[in-house]
Amino acid sequence: MGVAGVAILGGRFDPPHLGHVALARRALERFGLGRVAVLVAADPGHKPAVAPPEARLELARLAFAELPADVELDRHRYTVDLLESGRFDEPLFLIGADELVDFPSWREPERVLELARLGVATRPGTSRERLEAALARVPRPERVELFELEPHDVSASEVRARAARGESLDRLVPAAVAARIAELGLYREG
Repeated sequence: MGVAGVAILGGRFDPPHLGHVALARRALERFGLGRVAVLVAADPGHKPAVAPPEARLELARLAFAELPADVELDRHRYTVDLLESGRFDEPLFLIGADELVDFPSWREPERVLELARLGVATRPGTSRERLEAALARVPRPERVELFELEPHDVSASEVRARAARGESLDRLVPAAVAARIAELGLYREG
């Protein structure tokens, strides 16, 4: 029997930033869930990570330390494989609205929606027409829950670029994450 009442937030977390933390916090509040499972992709197939998996795992633990979160490396290549492992009962799998557009191209999207609901974070000003067009392509739209998230103007690529230049990461990542990135010399040029 798997863990029930949990949100799943997966990704490269290269590095984790304040947008990721806000997404997890908002989903816990909005859906009344007790925990979030933060799964750091050990070997992301669609886009390679810059930092090694162990460093990204450590950064994720620091980033989500204030939330009721279990943070671990995920060695599943596909979401459907993770969900079929039976670890979670009726989880809410969190994605951004931009990922919803690509969801029909995921491996076995119908099966994913049998095993989990999708929690799709939208931002104020997200095109309603674009969302409706994306939902029309989803195999089981009744299994998709939209929720609004205040925008955080941050991306992992921006954090990496600033770290490479030795610039401040204030207001982009939690302070503990910024300190550890500096200590480990992650994302530095050369």
